Amino acid sequence: MTTPNTPTTALSYKDAGVDIDAGDALVERIKPLAKKTMREGVLAGIGGFGALFEVPKRYKEPVLVSGTDGVGTKLKLAFEWNMHDTVGIDLVAMSVNDVLVQGAEPLFFLDYFACGKLDVDTAAAVVGGIAKGCELSGCALIGGETAEMPGMYPAGEYDLAGFAVGAVEKSKILTGADVKPGDVVLGLASSGVHSNGFSLVRKCIERAGSSAPATLDGKPFKQALMEPTRLYVKNVLAALAAYPIKALAHITGGGLLENIPRVLPEGMAAHLKKGSWPQTELFAWLQATAGIDDIEMNRTFNNGIGMVVVIDAANAAACAATLRAAGETVYEIGEIAPIGDGAAVVVG
Repeated sequence: MTTPNTPTTALSYKDAGVDIDAGDALVERIKPLAKKTMREGVLAGIGGFGALFEVPKRYKEPVLVSGTDGVGTKLKLAFEWNMHDTVGIDLVAMSVNDVLVQGAEPLFFLDYFACGKLDVDTAAAVVGGIAKGCELSGCALIGGETAEMPGMYPAGEYDLAGFAVGAVEKSKILTGADVKPGDVVLGLASSGVHSNGFSLVRKCIERAGSSAPATLDGKPFKQALMEPTRLYVKNVLAALAAYPIKALAHITGGGLLENIPRVLPEGMAAHLKKGSWPQTELFAWLQATAGIDDIEMNRTFNNGIGMVVVIDAANAAACAATLRAAGETVYEIGEIAPIGDGAAVVVG
């Protein structure tokens, strides 16, 4: 005879919703992807309790620069459209582009993948994108965490976070302190919406319904919206080595209007010339569908400019040419002026 508190059958962790074997299978699929990202400095990567990295000896006075971010509600479209192979690139780009703004070279990256029930194929697609993003930015994927938490997430959904660490010589940290009136503002084209503003993007998709266009900028509608965040790292690092760039701004949440002021010294403003860069079909569709004005476009989305470079006028043309030769689409979008009584960013 059993008492009410005595179990009649054993319960395993798998019965509770956590499949250790699936987690092990994912790790085995991740290892060759991570191996492709290895670079100088990696001492121990995937599989240990902690990942080890030695700052390359070519740095004389290295300062470590860290960044962390996620992908936001763009993930909701990944779930709905079953498009999981590029959001990992977004995850890497959001952090390494931020680290780059300080003048730093991204060294290594770690990811956090959380779900209710682990689907190995989906997780492998996501991590494959993370590894691709690391490879494209010269950053080693040396560790991460996969958390299977039954009841925490709806079936088929997951969340992502990423962590990047870079290094810069202390004497070469970009602070924007020497930005002066007359300096030129260059804009590097974005690949699309990147990873910000998707709560409004999803509202636009809902509002458009069946009238949504089949293509935008020559790409199928869904692909145009899910195009991953552009990785500016390698091309901008090469430009930093060749030219006296004064400041960089990664255009993320808050758009052009709120991100450029973050790298300007007190008393300086960026005057951007309206029409100096084209509005793509994608952003024109978003603006028309949402029914918002230019100001709202420029503070909700990157609106076609994913990275801003501030440089003195004497070097601006050569720097732009070098970036174009490396594959960037570059526009001269404005110049620095005293702020006066106006805003820190003026578009007109």
